[in-house]
Amino acid sequence: MDSEVPWNRQRLRSNNERLLLEQLRTVGPTSRAQLARDTGLSKPTVSHALAALEEHGLVRAAGRIAAERGRTALLYESDPTAGYVLGIDIGRARLRAAVADLSGEILARTDVPNQGRTANAVADAAARAAGQALRAADVPATSVIHAAVGTPGVFDPEDGRVRYAANLPGWGRSGLFGRIRERLGGIEISVHNDANLAALGEYDFGAGRDSRLFVYVLIGTGLGVGIVANGELFTGAHGAAGEVGFLPVSFSAPGFGDAADPHPGGELEEAVSADAVVRAARERGLKGRLTAKRVFDEARAGHPAAVAAVHQEGERIAHVVAAISAVIDPDVVVLGGGVGHSADLMLDPVREVLHRSTPLRPLLSASELGDDAVLLGALTTALRVGRPQVFDRRTGK
Repeated sequence: MDSEVPWNRQRLRSNNERLLLEQLRTVGPTSRAQLARDTGLSKPTVSHALAALEEHGLVRAAGRIAAERGRTALLYESDPTAGYVLGIDIGRARLRAAVADLSGEILARTDVPNQGRTANAVADAAARAAGQALRAADVPATSVIHAAVGTPGVFDPEDGRVRYAANLPGWGRSGLFGRIRERLGGIEISVHNDANLAALGEYDFGAGRDSRLFVYVLIGTGLGVGIVANGELFTGAHGAAGEVGFLPVSFSAPGFGDAADPHPGGELEEAVSADAVVRAARERGLKGRLTAKRVFDEARAGHPAAVAAVHQEGERIAHVVAAISAVIDPDVVVLGGGVGHSADLMLDPVREVLHRSTPLRPLLSASELGDDAVLLGALTTALRVGRPQVFDRRTGK
């Protein structure tokens, strides 16, 4: 029994230090007396814990504030320079990377076209983009605690492969993320589905704030869904929750989308994506070199073919939202990704079809983060992993 006492005391001290550190991260610079009031710890306990945290480089003095009887009180804050995190967003069109300190402040970021023609070339380009961000932030790789990488598809940690990333040819090869890690000097890396990260970013910083059950629909070169329940990602038994692009559909069925649509059915991703918008506009007579952005621009200008294509996309997205709502009953659904940039054109048709087809009607809105959703979600994930690791490494606990 006696042998357990030192261990218990050590654990208690560690818990007190963690509690105070998290409180400082949440509320900002605070005096010892205020920390004691806020946490319920005694003033001597707070003083001892702060001294230990300061010794380990986890907190620092942050000035003084007027206290009672003309005295001043020393303020403490968590030290954001105790470690750094890296977020990487690997998409078919763009590669994005950002470096943040432990407060979450972004110190530098890069955004470059993805010109890789092979999986190795894409991995190397992603590592270069991350390296550029580190150099711009003047942060050595040895100071980075964790890097979170967003990618299409589902990462299998057992064999190190990404599955279902059809828009990145060769991306299912093993060793790609080991290659990125090696080129970044051995930084610890975790790999996550891009829609999941976008959902987490939008939940923390955008339209999903304060939602109990939040869904982010990522519509771009592919189609994916991220689900956040009570602040935590729901990824399913094998990490594939939200891979709605694989659902078999037929939009030529009566009452289900456009009956005149020549697309006979198949995987949902083929029918609801940027390519589907382009295909629908071309089939309706829009000429020239088409991109989804151009189709939406033409729709804003009133071109009939573009308007019809956008309306069809809105109808199909509505059926996606209706299906999601029937299964998990979210309170908020956000449309994001490349197509989500034009949610101003689609929200009305989506709502119209939803009201016609189902009594389940979550709050529907456009992404507030736009192209930054995946990257911010990656940084959020890296911080969630990295902050406890910084504490453990610095304190040896």
